[in-house]
Amino acid sequence: MLAKTEAIVLHALKYGEKQMIVDMFTREHGRLSFIVPLPRSERSKIKKQYLQPLTLLQIEADVRPQQQLQKLREASLLTPLPSLLSDPKKLSIGLFVSEFLYHALKGEQQNVPLFSYVCSSIAWLDGCQGSVANFHLVFLMRLSRFLGFYPNLQEEGDCFDLRSAVFCTATPVHRDFLMAQEASHIRLLMRMDYPTMHLFRLSRAERTRILDILLLYYRLHLPDFPELRSLSVLHELYSE
Repeated sequence: MLAKTEAIVLHALKYGEKQMIVDMFTREHGRLSFIVPLPRSERSKIKKQYLQPLTLLQIEADVRPQQQLQKLREASLLTPLPSLLSDPKKLSIGLFVSEFLYHALKGEQQNVPLFSYVCSSIAWLDGCQGSVANFHLVFLMRLSRFLGFYPNLQEEGDCFDLRSAVFCTATPVHRDFLMAQEASHIRLLMRMDYPTMHLFRLSRAERTRILDILLLYYRLHLPDFPELRSLSVLHELYSE
């Protein structure tokens, strides 16, 4: 079936001498993998720069649900992201986000609100003129809402049960929970959004610990979520 849809590039891998396998998250069809001939010239319908992680595209593809690899016919930029590619801090955050989404969205079916959230977040990061030091923390916290395990505020308590995603008064019988001091980080993240995140000053150690907590949180809720290669670069990014 020939289909046109918006798409977010998650990952691209060279396959043989003349092809690439490109994973995308699309608005209409969810997660798809494409087999793409390597562009040979600037006149190619699919340009090499379009296959960079987090590029926002309008694509035309022959989508056949029974096939593992789809055929990409055409691609054009949906929204240019010049700052994301030229700013070293934004580039490092973007590489982390793309690797994170590559694993977090495996098997994800059509989810228009999720697609819109990711797409608008990428565009916001590119256009931001101020500090983006907390962007990845806010992004991950709010992403959990679309994946079904955003923290539940109906329960009171100073501890936070990472498995059940609720605050609690008594410590759980398992070990996957946060005591009061670190549980407060969860409440802090839930107060942040992109326009106000620069108002929340975090040290390098605090930001690193919060990210480690969020990644543990995701591993508890998403089966087989791996260690991320881009994490070490992100930890070194901000020293303030």
